[in-house]
Amino acid sequence: MKILLIGSGGREHALAWKIAASPLVTKLWCAPGNAGIANDAECVALDVSDHPAVVAFCKTNAVDFVVVGPDAAIAAGIVDDLNAAGFKAFGPTRAAGRLESSKKFTKALCRANDIPTAAYEHFTDADAAKAYVRKQGAPIVVKADGLAAGKGVVVAMTEDEALAAVDMMFGGAFGASGAEVVIEEFMQGEEASFFALCDGEHALPLATAQDHKRAFDGDEGPNTGGMGAYSPAPVMTEAMCTRVMEEMVKPTLRALKAMGCPYKGVLFAGVMVTGDGPKLVEYNARFGDPECQVLMLRMMSDIVPALLASADGQLKNFSLRWYDEAALTVIMATKGYPGDYSKGSVIEGLDEAAKVEGVEIFHAGTAMKDGRLVANGGRVLNVCALGKNVTEAQRRAYEAVDRIKWPEGFCRRDIGWQAVKREDS
Repeated sequence: MKILLIGSGGREHALAWKIAASPLVTKLWCAPGNAGIANDAECVALDVSDHPAVVAFCKTNAVDFVVVGPDAAIAAGIVDDLNAAGFKAFGPTRAAGRLESSKKFTKALCRANDIPTAAYEHFTDADAAKAYVRKQGAPIVVKADGLAAGKGVVVAMTEDEALAAVDMMFGGAFGASGAEVVIEEFMQGEEASFFALCDGEHALPLATAQDHKRAFDGDEGPNTGGMGAYSPAPVMTEAMCTRVMEEMVKPTLRALKAMGCPYKGVLFAGVMVTGDGPKLVEYNARFGDPECQVLMLRMMSDIVPALLASADGQLKNFSLRWYDEAALTVIMATKGYPGDYSKGSVIEGLDEAAKVEGVEIFHAGTAMKDGRLVANGGRVLNVCALGKNVTEAQRRAYEAVDRIKWPEGFCRRDIGWQAVKREDS
């Protein structure tokens, strides 16, 4: 098979690495890719927001299957346009992808189908939103309705913080994505990431993971797209996973099918495990980044047949095998992220870092310049490791991090702390 992968981040490098290992693949392209992906696929300088150009590439190169990585491409309807042109693609349609691209859509779907989630209201003007904040008090959560690259959520611990978040969003910080906001109750509990492959009707649960959203150690600082992750997530017991499937994933698939927009692709449920059981934080319509990286390390099975079964509606009798080892990834980001940061700083020492046992390094925001590897984004490297438990995977990942020479980079030093604490006790 000839496969085209869409995207350029760490998630896509992990997918490229896994897809490239499949004996079914004769040719793998990635558009636009990055310096690390170039080791596993041929990177093509396609503008993936130009759907006719993507379709033309598929025709010219007789592409058999397109795997869509990022949320923006799904929200823009790339799967619809590929399907209309006769190409098979992995990922939801624009209508099904509203689970991620519109918070109000998902919250209304939850309300209509008794899916457990935080109490909420939806607002189109700042004054009404602020009145609601004052009435509810803090802590409270303010979310931009649309896509905001993982940064459109403010967990406000004070009323003033919440009011400032409302002003920021309606003030245009996220453009059209923040023209409407959803304000939710603050949920107490431990958050985890749950993934299921879906084929419109059936769902196949994948391994669980836990992400670290805050920029700095001890879960301090601003929310980011994710500073690290590990799998499995101890809080997601077998019983908890069953509840998520029965109370969230299956009713969601039934509802979307009834609406005439069946969901195919990977469904990512952010789950808060509260005293009252699991509650949905939000849905994403693609693999998590950085969770995808640890899932790919742990997946024993060939991923390509699973992605095809999802696109073809054939998941009913499908199963996947997983390695028992734990996987952990540490994100190395450019200083200043998630705020302003510079590009072009030189990164060295990756070959030495990759020699640590069990380590795999995925590139997120890198480029080659004059024969040297340089940082080309906020989140730049994913230093991943396998281990017999999270503690060992964590030790190996940080040993590799310490071999990387990149003064302009930073990372959290406590990724996996909840699991390590459990393993210690």
